[in-house]
Amino acid sequence: MPDKNTPTENADVANADAVNELLERSHRLGADPRNTNFAGGNTSAKGLAPDPATGEDVELLWVKGSGGDLGTLKESGLAVLRLDRLRALKDVYPGVEREDEMVAAFDYCLHGRGGAAPSIDTAMHGLVEAGHVDHLHPDAGIAVATAADGEELTRRIFGERVVWVPWRRPGFQLGLDIAAIRASSPQAIGCILGGHGITAWGETSEECESRSLEIIRTAEAYLAEHGRPDPFGPVVHDPLPEAERHARAAALFPIVRGLASTDVRVVGHYTDTPEVLDFVSRAEHPRLAALGTSCPDHFLRTKVAPLVLDLPPDAPLERAAERLRELHAAYRADYTAYYERHAEPGSPPMRGADPAIVLVPGVGMFSFGKDKQTARVAGEFYVNAINVMRGAESVSSYAPIPESEKFRIEYWELEEAKLRRLPKPKPLATRVALVTGGGSGIGAATARRLAAEGACVVVADRDLGAAEKVATEIGAHAYRPTDAAVAVGVDVTSEEQVAAAVRAAVLAFGGVDLVVNNAGLSLSRSLLETSLADWDLQHDVMARGSFLVARETARVMIDQAMGGDIVYISSKNAVFAGPNNVAYGAAKADQAHQVRLLAAELGGHGIRVNGVNPDGVVRGSGIFASGWGANRAKVYGVEEERLGEFYAQRTLLKREVLPEHVAAAVFVLAASDLSHTTGLHVPVDAGVAAAFLR
Repeated sequence: MPDKNTPTENADVANADAVNELLERSHRLGADPRNTNFAGGNTSAKGLAPDPATGEDVELLWVKGSGGDLGTLKESGLAVLRLDRLRALKDVYPGVEREDEMVAAFDYCLHGRGGAAPSIDTAMHGLVEAGHVDHLHPDAGIAVATAADGEELTRRIFGERVVWVPWRRPGFQLGLDIAAIRASSPQAIGCILGGHGITAWGETSEECESRSLEIIRTAEAYLAEHGRPDPFGPVVHDPLPEAERHARAAALFPIVRGLASTDVRVVGHYTDTPEVLDFVSRAEHPRLAALGTSCPDHFLRTKVAPLVLDLPPDAPLERAAERLRELHAAYRADYTAYYERHAEPGSPPMRGADPAIVLVPGVGMFSFGKDKQTARVAGEFYVNAINVMRGAESVSSYAPIPESEKFRIEYWELEEAKLRRLPKPKPLATRVALVTGGGSGIGAATARRLAAEGACVVVADRDLGAAEKVATEIGAHAYRPTDAAVAVGVDVTSEEQVAAAVRAAVLAFGGVDLVVNNAGLSLSRSLLETSLADWDLQHDVMARGSFLVARETARVMIDQAMGGDIVYISSKNAVFAGPNNVAYGAAKADQAHQVRLLAAELGGHGIRVNGVNPDGVVRGSGIFASGWGANRAKVYGVEEERLGEFYAQRTLLKREVLPEHVAAAVFVLAASDLSHTTGLHVPVDAGVAAAFLR
């Protein structure tokens, strides 16, 4: 065993310290959106560690890997490379025309298993002679980087302390350029990268972080002191009042989402922050939006430019919808022309011509992506872009990188390779599900199952606390819980509350694709004991409630023009005539026939309507726990705690039905394997011959 104070032992300690310092610095920088955007930028540290093959200490680089986020970075998200090998790549570098080949060469520099995949910025971190390097995308820094006179502004703001680097696509050559600046400018603490962001360095982690923040805060202070107060011009469209704004957004969002899903189905996010509302209210926003974003992290998520509605906020809703369709057709033609202008024989195929960002004066911004997090982050990036444009226009004029350079990055083979590494989408990815009665029993199990299969879920329940508990549970593993599920309180017997719940679903995710009409209750009474209030209550909740939910969500699905699914949780009792059950059975029969009626009516819109007929779901059931179980046990002459067993024994399969079994049937009906099935009732009753459909 080596002695306690051998070089290897000391290197192990230094290794742990370097990694911990790097992670802590990354978290501090990434936690403040003024410093960098989500998953944007990278940080690094250099240090010694033992070579597992020789036992000798070697110099390593720990750097944030491809696709990670600084604010949540873990050690597993670091790429670990040997610096001697990385620096030796300079001797085999084939030149800027073939620099993409260098990313594959990074694999030969990995230390051990190497950790995360190295990003395109690895060379910048490894080649710069400094113990620690930060590369960030702060709004203030990019504002200087995208100003028409950015080089002069950099000298004016920072003197010789920060050096201007003309635009160059991220890669090995940019790393060489910054390394040369570091070597030739000992007074410099970092760079402004034209069109892109900032890079800073230091011999210690503390010094590097301090210099990064100095660059960012100095740029912020300069813009605040010298910038014009109205860089976007005068107000031409005042934002609508909040209630009116949200109502308008809810009316337009499904239409816009349907248009944005022409090539690939997407989920939406709505933003009406002050920055967005101010931008779309000003005279210059159409001109600036047309120029597009500049930082590669921005336009990879927002596309090169947004779609901008060119109507005032008080334009008739029908005219706004018509104009959005016209502008969408023009956007697709323009994007296709952009692709064709720059595509080369080896370029990846066009990924879709629909917008990722849609701006609506007086209302705000709709952003889209393959899931809620991606859609939300796209919107956040466009807010970054607005801040950048404001800063650049306040002291100069906004001048993003050329369109040809944007295309080179958007359709970069390295970006294409990153997309190919993404996991296969789950079956219900990009689907938005609304589950009534989602706070317990079958509804809760269904909400959990749909979320597990990739859907964004709206958990709707009369008991908002119960709905919130289920939604929080579903969202526990998401980056933000509301990226996976949201809760809404709703009494399905109220037309107003149902409409409000559907609006909330639309504002949360952009629309509704899958509805599960599950809200229900039951009172077990004979005909003579059933009061008019008993009858009305059960029909109001199940027959009337299902009708109201189906009607309001069908409006959204028709506006989206993407089809959809409505699934009724009916009952074996819709078919089977049991004792002391007249109101419940009749209400369930009403639901069952709604399935047939709506399947016939909505099929022309691609909306499928199906039902599930469970029986005897005792465990976890809110209905059974509220007194129905005790009443049914009395009717059948069994102990209440043995009711599930009793139901199981009367079935052909002798198995108890659980909420998860019903949820599985809902998933099967909504997934693609039954895409041509509508008007069907699926029994989930373990086999009750008297309830066989005929």
